[in-house]
Amino acid sequence: MYLRIKQTVFSVIQPAEKGNVASKIFDLFIMALIFVSIASVFIMTFDISKETAGFLNGLEKASIIVFTAEYLLRIWTANMLYPELSPTRARLKYVTSGMALIDLAAILPFYLPMLLPIDLVGIRAIRLVRLLRVFKLNRYSEALVSIGEVFKKKYREILVSMFFVSILLVVASLLIYYAEHDAQPDKFPNAFSGLWWAVATLTTVGYGDIYPVTAIGRLLGAVIAVMGIGMVAVPTSILSSGFMEVLAQKNGDAEDGEKKEKPTCCPHCGRKL
Repeated sequence: MYLRIKQTVFSVIQPAEKGNVASKIFDLFIMALIFVSIASVFIMTFDISKETAGFLNGLEKASIIVFTAEYLLRIWTANMLYPELSPTRARLKYVTSGMALIDLAAILPFYLPMLLPIDLVGIRAIRLVRLLRVFKLNRYSEALVSIGEVFKKKYREILVSMFFVSILLVVASLLIYYAEHDAQPDKFPNAFSGLWWAVATLTTVGYGDIYPVTAIGRLLGAVIAVMGIGMVAVPTSILSSGFMEVLAQKNGDAEDGEKKEKPTCCPHCGRKL
């Protein structure tokens, strides 16, 4: 009886499989609760009445109860997620996984003021971490799962491209500092102000709050802007190719599944089709 209940709970809280209505309803409920919770964070920034604020606080407490129960149930059924491990090691592996850490970060700020007797401003600010609940959608959305697979598959290429971009930013910030510091000591007092300019220029955003006035600085700005068109496009092309590969793989798996499920004999007379 105990194992049957545990297996039922496990099948419900895991991402819904085809035909599992209870799991699908649970996924939709959690997704809706996440969206409502995130929306309440934005609504709380407006000048609202005490009644509305009280309602949103009650809604927040209710969502915390649900998310906490979900987190504890996932820890309880972790040995079914990792059947090759012992129950203790399975639960330890789960609580240190990425999604479990996101789940914990989404509920922990609510309990911190209860654990700490002093009402610190910093503790209230930590509540903004509940915005991490949006990443919980990764567990229930197939599209977000695909995005996660792309990043896992292409993380080396992305890290290499970001490494070269970081080097270019550092070099550009130092060069623009030495080129513009004497002409604009208030705009380029140090290399960090040059780094802000380099980011805005390399990404071709160009806020216009800081810009070069010397001939060398303008030449450098032109070079950085042109290089930015290509450098920023590299991670985009890597992600695009990753999406194409993941989608092609999933379509191939779906076609293989359809071929396997296609009946070879007539269910009525038994003749080969």
